[in-house]
Amino acid sequence: MSENQLNILYEDNHIIVVMKPQMTACCPDESGDDNLFDSVKDYIKTTYNKPGNVYLGLVHRLDRPTGGVMVFAKTSKAAARLSEQMKSGGFEKKYFAVLCGVPSRENDTLRNYLRKNSVNNTVYVCTESEEGAKFASLAYEIKDKNSGLCLAEITLHTGRTHQIRVQTAAINCPVYGDMRYGGEKAVKGKLALWAYSLRFTHPVTGEALRFIIEPPVDEMPWKLFSLKLS
Repeated sequence: MSENQLNILYEDNHIIVVMKPQMTACCPDESGDDNLFDSVKDYIKTTYNKPGNVYLGLVHRLDRPTGGVMVFAKTSKAAARLSEQMKSGGFEKKYFAVLCGVPSRENDTLRNYLRKNSVNNTVYVCTESEEGAKFASLAYEIKDKNSGLCLAEITLHTGRTHQIRVQTAAINCPVYGDMRYGGEKAVKGKLALWAYSLRFTHPVTGEALRFIIEPPVDEMPWKLFSLKLS
């Protein structure tokens, strides 16, 4: 993506908050594809006529198929403070997901241990004692139901790779469009997982900030549901 396609939600001297489009990598990887990180750097370099290499801090990540809100740090001090907030649980990250099927409970907290296979980039539910096991926790609340699908609001307590996709699949309600973890319930389509809300404290001013952006509500399967941002 080009710098001209950036959807900037907020910017000051310390941070920049943008929307990550679905199917765009959040940072450079082995594919060499265009990515959000480089687009933001190019935007800063061009907009402010900065010579040399532009600093940009990657504070958190979103999987390539997932869209939504991301914050980047424009200074090393802001990056360090935001990273510390992330580790201490100071970030509140909320997602909307369309799930195949409906969980037996309207709301619940899912707690699992997850292990990543780096060879095939796939994550598995495992036991606590397995090598590489990492604790994962999220809370969900079902907001709407339609046609054997449901709209879930998910609050992440930890930030593990593919966490939402793996944990919802583990209760037999995989994310719509997830061909990797969906199993027999997999439905082809764009992955219906969207990071719609990000709340954190400004790393310099201490101001409480929250940014919200809705998923593509005119697309399937989002348009099947009454979606209210909270």
